[in-house]
Amino acid sequence: MSENGQSCGLAVDTVQKRRVGRAETPTVDEASRFEMSLRLSPTTCYDAVTRDDPAFDGVFYTAVLTTGIYCRPICKAQTPRRENVRFFATAAAAADAGFRPCLKCRPELAPDAPVHQALSPLTARALRLIGRGVLDEAGVGELARRLNLSTRQLRRIFLDEIGAPPVAVAQTRRLLFAKKLIDETDLPMTDIAFSAGFGSVRRFNDTIRKTYSRTPTEIRKLRGRSKPDPDKPDIELKLPYREPFNWPAMFAVLRAGAIPRVELVGMDSYRRTLRIGDATGSIEVTPLPEEHAVTLRVDARFSRYLLPITEAVKNIFDLRADPATIASCLAGDPLLAAHVRAHAGTRLPGSWDGFELVVRAILDRHPTLPGAYLAAALVDRIGDEAPETDNPTLSHLFPTPGQLVETDLTNIGLTSEQCDGLRSVARAVDDGRLAFDGSQPADAVIERLAATSGLDAASVHLVIMRSLGEPDMFHPGLVAEVAAPSQPDAWRPWRTYGVMCLQAAAAAEQETLVAT
Repeated sequence: MSENGQSCGLAVDTVQKRRVGRAETPTVDEASRFEMSLRLSPTTCYDAVTRDDPAFDGVFYTAVLTTGIYCRPICKAQTPRRENVRFFATAAAAADAGFRPCLKCRPELAPDAPVHQALSPLTARALRLIGRGVLDEAGVGELARRLNLSTRQLRRIFLDEIGAPPVAVAQTRRLLFAKKLIDETDLPMTDIAFSAGFGSVRRFNDTIRKTYSRTPTEIRKLRGRSKPDPDKPDIELKLPYREPFNWPAMFAVLRAGAIPRVELVGMDSYRRTLRIGDATGSIEVTPLPEEHAVTLRVDARFSRYLLPITEAVKNIFDLRADPATIASCLAGDPLLAAHVRAHAGTRLPGSWDGFELVVRAILDRHPTLPGAYLAAALVDRIGDEAPETDNPTLSHLFPTPGQLVETDLTNIGLTSEQCDGLRSVARAVDDGRLAFDGSQPADAVIERLAATSGLDAASVHLVIMRSLGEPDMFHPGLVAEVAAPSQPDAWRPWRTYGVMCLQAAAAAEQETLVAT
């Protein structure tokens, strides 16, 4: 496989010299480690490459020893000989071995690596923390501390399960996102550097030049687009996903729990206000089914915060899911088989922030008043006004935990139990005892949330499922009104998706009854 317009005469020894953070040549054990982390046989991978099979896009990467380049399985360049390729589970593993991304198939456009059943909960938590920028702001020591591990333990776990150390995962994440911004936006290079998580513009320039043998400006000239469009001041990015995608079910869940003044969910769009650092504004997400992607439109005020925003959007819409793998497991249960077929591509709707989910869940427990009404009253009372948007219904920012702790909540129609629950949760989040960023194990978050919120066990589990993106959680109360399975363990490691599938089926049946 070759890069578009770039020489491919890189020898194998040159590839080894490019390895990140080490000069030695990979050993046989290292090569085996990379292939073990694939969870696919090399034969399966090579067959997928020869077919340009889109089902494997983002699932693995092909590195070519004779060129020093790694590609997506769908790369249209000439298929290399089998003895000249090595397969990697992640782009980070390929980069750590010294290979550079292809300019033709652009690995930064591949869907994110799916959450595999072989990943331990600890590794999944670590990846969530890296996605939230922990290694951009601190070192591996801080990441290990949050996971209650030594740095050596953390590195060993990542090498076994990801095929690359944590630093390489973060470096590749920054590099590929910067390349995406260079190609898809007209942002100044300084904004791109900081938005992608680079500590300095110099480091950004050096990394791009060493990886692509071109400066960022030279790469931008290759995209074939001329001057910025003055009619599109906002920033637009496309985020890919794997088909199929049950969009009606996704928007139905988001619409049912939308927070007035803060979120606006249509039949095929999602908008919200938000605050990051010292910037406030809004974002909009709309699906592009024909392109297997979503369009993310971001207020220009967030030009230096695009990476955390895209990570949050991927979590909200579960863009990393591998629906084919999940369906193949769940369809083995007679209870689910028909629902899996009828509601193919049902995902796990996430949230911008787990604290918002908890607050809305508590508000929904009022005996007479709708949760949406109470949420609007709470936002009006406590939330800061948002900067002007083109839609007046998006008028406020969601209150922070500190604001909830300090405010009298008794005058907006809440019960005393709701007031106590909101204050207790807000206080726990504010002082760090309760976190939804992956730094705390799911079991610990469940226990602390149950002790502070006043929510029943089923509601607590649903909040944790959605806020942490947990793929394998189950509580019988979440499907009791549908058809509780006699053996939910048969759904492992995708019990969460079994719950979502049954809930989607129940919602569709209810809509049918209302329509008739």
